[in-house]
Amino acid sequence: MATLYQGNVPTMAPPADAAGPIIRTIQLSDLHDALRRGWEDFKAVPSHAIILCVIYPVLGLVLARVVMGYSVLPLLFPLAAGFALIGPFAALGLYELSSRRERHEEASAWDAMEVLRSPSFGAMLGLGTLLLALFVTWVATAQAIYVAAFGYEGVTGISDFITRVLTTRQGWWLIVVGCGTGFLFALAALCISAVSFPLMLDRHAGAFDAMVTSLRVVAKNPVPMAAWGLIVAVLLALGTIPAFLGLAVVIPLLGHATWHLYRKVIVSDPGARPVPPPPHRPRKPAADFPANLFPWRNRTDA
Repeated sequence: MATLYQGNVPTMAPPADAAGPIIRTIQLSDLHDALRRGWEDFKAVPSHAIILCVIYPVLGLVLARVVMGYSVLPLLFPLAAGFALIGPFAALGLYELSSRRERHEEASAWDAMEVLRSPSFGAMLGLGTLLLALFVTWVATAQAIYVAAFGYEGVTGISDFITRVLTTRQGWWLIVVGCGTGFLFALAALCISAVSFPLMLDRHAGAFDAMVTSLRVVAKNPVPMAAWGLIVAVLLALGTIPAFLGLAVVIPLLGHATWHLYRKVIVSDPGARPVPPPPHRPRKPAADFPANLFPWRNRTDA
């Protein structure tokens, strides 16, 4: 119903769901169930998930080699820890796979690429750019902290670096300040992206609305979401130990589990109308070539 204000300008009253999606209160047991469901998704489509995420172990190895070669070894840990900041955006295809399995549809590697055709992909890209900027800022901040502790003097190798960090006063200062600063960056990333990308994929929400919803989720479930952030950090750390190869399992698991966590914490919209799939395009026989290059030539008048 239109509401009249000064100047007789009609303004539509806001819809009932203007406050955003309804958020449930979850328990720690829900995190376990989300991880269990995520593992089931990973077992159902392991090859697809690994194909989507193989770039990350490779990237980790490349980063390690670059760090070793250019004597910037102190950045290896910040770079590895930074995966947690950009991970929600990297798992877009995994959310799509979990969504399809939830609807009992066939899931394949190409289906994961359908996320590129989502009406809200632009918003996803915008939020992903924000997370990337957060990642770059974190790496620059970590470098500044190291310089404040040890100056610009390089290290001669891994043993020299470990000795500096673990046996000197400056090293322990670096650990405390670096971990504290990293925690703040991780907290910021968690607050703005906890359920943002699944929400944009599922309801085609805008980036701002999705971030606001994630903040509301964290505010309403501080303990479970803090535990979820700790689980993500621990699993990513474990995934980097065997030459980053463990990320090929950890990232898909966390990506699938994030979708199920979203389903647990956000009440489903019963009136949601999903975007219809693109029309089926029948295969053209080779005998129709090159006529099938000009489909308008085959139209008949009504």
